[in-house]
Order: sequence, then C-alpha cells, then structure tokens
Amino acid sequence: MLAALPTQTQRVALVIQYLGTHFHGWQRQPQQRTIQQEIETAIATVLGYPVILHGAGRTDTGVHAAAQVAHFDATVTIPAHKWATILNSYLPEDILIRASAQVDGNWHARFSAAYRRYRYTLYTEARPNLFLRPFTWHYYYVPVDESLIQAALKPLIGHHHLAAFHRSNSGRKHSWVEVQAAQCIRKGALITIEIQADGFLYGMVRLLVGMLVQVGTGKLSVEKFTYIWQNQLREQVKYAAPAQGLCLLRVGYPDFPFSPQVWYDTQPQYLFDTILGEITA
Repeated sequence: MLAALPTQTQRVALVIQYLGTHFHGWQRQPQQRTIQQEIETAIATVLGYPVILHGAGRTDTGVHAAAQVAHFDATVTIPAHKWATILNSYLPEDILIRASAQVDGNWHARFSAAYRRYRYTLYTEARPNLFLRPFTWHYYYVPVDESLIQAALKPLIGHHHLAAFHRSNSGRKHSWVEVQAAQCIRKGALITIEIQADGFLYGMVRLLVGMLVQVGTGKLSVEKFTYIWQNQLREQVKYAAPAQGLCLLRVGYPDFPFSPQVWYDTQPQYLFDTILGEITA
C-alpha cells in the first residue's frame, strides 16, 4: 500500500537526456513506453507514492533530447542534488539524468522557460553509416545547398502565425510563435538546422525541416517557401522530416540552478566529427 503524501515538500528540477528511438514520445500514454512514465515510475519507487513529472516540452515519438528539463515535488528527506544519481540507478539505459537541483516552489519547467531550442541533423554522404543512423536523416539523393536553407530561415525570425507547420490533433488553440533564432550550418557531410523559439507547435520542426530540404535541393524557391507559411497554406506542407534527426537541444530559463556545462550544448557533435574522420591526431 502506498504511503500518504507528506505535507512538507521541495521542488526538484531535472536535466534529462534520452534516446527517443524506442519511446512513444515524452508524454505518458496508456499501453505505450514513454519518458515521462519511466521517470515517474522511478521516482515513485523511491518515494513510495506517485508523483507527476512536469516537462518543459513534449517531444514526439522517436525524437531525442540532449537537455530536456522537468520538475516534480518530493519530500525534503532526500537532498535535491542527489536525485540524479538515485534515479539513474533505476532508469533504463536510454534515459539519463545529468543533474538535479532544488528550485523555488513557484518555478515551473514549462511555464518558467524563456525558450526551447531544437537541432535537426542531416547526413548527406552517399555511403551509409551505422553510427549516424539513429541521430540523422540520411539524405543523399540530391545535393543540399545550406545557403538556400539559411536564406529561407531568416524571414522566420520574429513573431509569426505558423499554422502552415501546425499538425492537427494539437490541444494548442493558436499558432503564434516567437522565433528567436534560426541557423543552418554545414560541417563536412553534416548539415544542422537549429531553431529557437518561446514555444513550438505540434509537429512544427519536422514539417519545417521537410520543406527546408526542398528549398535546399532547389525543388522549392525561398520566395515560394516564405509565401506558403506567411499565407498559412497548410495543405501545401506535405512532408515531415524523419523523427530520428531531431533533438531537443536545450531549454533556457532566466533563473536556472545548473551550470552551462550541464545543459547548454550536450549533443556531442565531436562524436559525429570523429565518425566522419574530421578530427586528426
């Protein structure tokens, strides 16, 4: 029998990494393996009573996270900084808590966030690579011009109605997004597209990347791409990029108890570099 929830609690924030390959997304769902469910189960095992884990965002099936952020309320008997080590001993190998810390009772992983940043990675060399497969979209059919993608990204910065990149079945009542930063960078055979915004629509990044690749290959002009989203022509956005290339890179807060080394840029690009032979001894 579960113990009664104690009245004295502390709020614990977590920085979480996960490989989304074998998960049905972040949010708990019946009969499905999800990140939220796995971590909530681990916390409940330690505390002896159920908790609700509040995440900064809900990643979709197959999407990874380098620094997802979440919080829960627990008894004060366990120091907050020890929760990371404790939970890692209960969690499966495809989830890792990088750090934990106590936060103010009014702090909220979702509502206190100033931004979220996603990175999408394409691998453009014709030869397949097993070690890149779980984290990239292997797109080698035609050359991709990253300068065209960068040109298409530039008008997106600002406060826009992005209904063209909003999937149905979303609980969100509007499609307004404040895009704070956007960039496309090539390094060898890898192209990374990064988008930072105050929040993201359901399916937004994968739909956006799907169209940006059409721009980069010359199938769609920058002007046509801009016209489509500015006029909210959702019916002309037909293809979503595969989930495995997408990673929630980080979540930013005005008041965050973790050092940048814990959360700022922890998807290991050096691993990609090593695999592609771009680092020499």
